Amino acid sequence: MTHVLVVDDSATVRQAFSMLLSKQFSIDTAADPIIAGRKMAKRRPEVIVLDLQMPRVDGFTFLKQVMRDDPIPVVICSTLAPRGSETAMRALEEGAVDVILKPAIGVHDFIADSAVLLSDTIHAAAQARVGRRAARAPLPLPPIHPPTLHPHVVAIGASTGGTEALRAIIETLPPSAPGMVVVQHMPEGFTAAFAQRLNASAQVEVKEAAYGDVISPGRVLIAPGNKHLLVRRCGARLYAQVTDGPLVSRHRPSIDVLFRSVAQAAGPKATGVILTGMGDDGAEGLAEMRSAGAHTIAQDEATSVVFGMPKEAIARGAAAEVLPLGGIPGAMLRSAAVRGG
Repeated sequence: MTHVLVVDDSATVRQAFSMLLSKQFSIDTAADPIIAGRKMAKRRPEVIVLDLQMPRVDGFTFLKQVMRDDPIPVVICSTLAPRGSETAMRALEEGAVDVILKPAIGVHDFIADSAVLLSDTIHAAAQARVGRRAARAPLPLPPIHPPTLHPHVVAIGASTGGTEALRAIIETLPPSAPGMVVVQHMPEGFTAAFAQRLNASAQVEVKEAAYGDVISPGRVLIAPGNKHLLVRRCGARLYAQVTDGPLVSRHRPSIDVLFRSVAQAAGPKATGVILTGMGDDGAEGLAEMRSAGAHTIAQDEATSVVFGMPKEAIARGAAAEVLPLGGIPGAMLRSAAVRGG
């Protein structure tokens, strides 16, 4: 049974995790990072669920210490305060593998209602490969001098470990890169901050998708948390549709929903990419893209934090190529240049 340490100054949160998830996991709790450190010295947890705002030592400082001294998969459990999403983005960059958004009130009911989501997140974190944090550097992009890109759309799906994989890809793209649509499994309220951070460091425009946004070269649209993102066609133009709807493949936004819409709207004038993540969301959709003539790529096991979604896509014959993370940006650009619009 996976040993999980919940570090949160809220007694309600600690009690809720202990009561509701103790049948699936061995749950221990700590009211702050100092107590957590003492408990970790006696028994090393396999996953840490960590609040960011705590007394004595804040969660962000504790996360950096853990990733420096003895890397353990960490899931951030945070309320969405005015600065909360920005801090959570920094935590993901420092090595946290996922973020759970908890409400400021009604936490016990939230944990009870979200037991499946929480369980899936912790299981994914337990499988994640984490290491000591090195200085961030963009992945090397092979020199590519494609002809002027024709209209083309690249659809990318990612989950656990995907925020840093996406950063590594998007920061290498030239301003002329094909239009991109992205689903990253992330709570509502965090995707806007994620898009803003990417936009600040990329040569392309990165924004949270809104209904009617045109998909065009040099633009990356990120699906809003808790909304499905689809690609629709109007004449020669492709545009974003953002919509509610039931969970698909246990997610909203769902990668399968995005990929299926791209298969229908763009057919062979598209590239699909499935990145690191737990579960099988995106595997069927990527297969539909390949059947429609699109080029399809899966991240390889060696560079995936969790080799779940890519493995499922490969097993179903959905991936035409299996590449390390560093090879994916170049493959996307080559695909767009060859296939055109």
